[in-house]
Amino acid sequence: MKNENRPLADLMRPSVIEDVVGQTQLLGENGLVRRMVDNHKLSNLILWGPPGCGKTTIARALAKSVDMDFVPMSAVFSGTSDIKKAMEAAKMNREIGRNTLLFIDEIHRFNKTQQDTLLPYLEDGTVVFMGATTENPSFNLNNALLSRCHVGVLQPLSTEDLLTLTQRAEKFLDKKLPLDDSARIHLAKMADGDARFLLNTIEYLLSANFKKDLSPDKLDEAIQKRSPLSDKHGDEHYNLISAVHKSLRASDTDAALYWTARMMTSGQDPMYLFRRLSRFAMEDIGLADPNAMQMALTAWQLYERMGSPEGDLALTELVIYLGTAPKSTANYRAQKAAYQAAQETGSLMPPKNILNAPTKMMKELGYGAGYIYEPDTKSGFSGQNCFPEKMERQTFYQPIERGFEREIKKRLEYWNSLRKKLNKNN
Repeated sequence: MKNENRPLADLMRPSVIEDVVGQTQLLGENGLVRRMVDNHKLSNLILWGPPGCGKTTIARALAKSVDMDFVPMSAVFSGTSDIKKAMEAAKMNREIGRNTLLFIDEIHRFNKTQQDTLLPYLEDGTVVFMGATTENPSFNLNNALLSRCHVGVLQPLSTEDLLTLTQRAEKFLDKKLPLDDSARIHLAKMADGDARFLLNTIEYLLSANFKKDLSPDKLDEAIQKRSPLSDKHGDEHYNLISAVHKSLRASDTDAALYWTARMMTSGQDPMYLFRRLSRFAMEDIGLADPNAMQMALTAWQLYERMGSPEGDLALTELVIYLGTAPKSTANYRAQKAAYQAAQETGSLMPPKNILNAPTKMMKELGYGAGYIYEPDTKSGFSGQNCFPEKMERQTFYQPIERGFEREIKKRLEYWNSLRKKLNKNN
């Protein structure tokens, strides 16, 4: 059996739940999957997690645990006709007293019609359905399908879990890996939670006939490093950009640098990152540091002109600047409040004193009457009303006591006091 021409990951796949490594939140006491096994009754289940964390293994072990026929299918290679064939076979199976667990890998690849095809069979219990996905089910699966399934969230395997798998592989093959102790740990960390990558690498290392144990550096030379987990458009993409934003907002500059590096080293589009950082400069810093927006644009332009790796320093400098800048959302809140007021007040005309009067008729109608030219006043401030005559004065922008907004606040308070005096005298 050990010499079968199958990948080590497949040869070592656990056949019972008790042998599955990790995922204690699902497989441990009172876990969702553990309760199914203990009750000897399976429910429709979506297994959501990163590659190599055990989704297929858990589904196979569940079928065996309750003595059901396991029918695997891939949404990449299968379609509606394949689903119907599988369901007809399951119906025949049920007539002879056998139950079927239909497992569809990468279920998020099915379109709406294909997902809907499953619904009547889930309703009448023709099969117990389990789907595996690396994408967020709430974004990629129909609500109708989701409402009929539990969702089990799987995590990347820990370094300790992967070291346990390494020991199992050596025992299974009756061979010792050509790695020193530090390289064994390095390999587990390099796998980044992916058991399949780990076991494939172990298989290669044991077949390569190295003459002596490898150190971490020699291991890096022997195998290609695994890029950090990140899809460029899916759930992990948004997780990473969220981590960048929240770290900057918390002024945790070092964390922001780490998450930015995670995005860059995993092949994310730098232009997307610069766009989001420019938005951050406007929304979360605003006028607390007016230079932040200019800094974002300059760094963006430098990267466009220089590219990587030279331009990478511009990105790093921008992240450090934004992380250490004073934060204020007064600009963002002012925009929201002003837009809301504009929608609520409709088409109110500006007061006539601030309207231009380029024709004689417009002057006769009172356009521009009473307008005061501020630079000609003693204080440089007239206090004249610029809101619609039928609208009470509003305060949209409320600067905070941080950064440059502290100075802006002083100016606004000064002008407000002048406005009150002028209105009182009038």
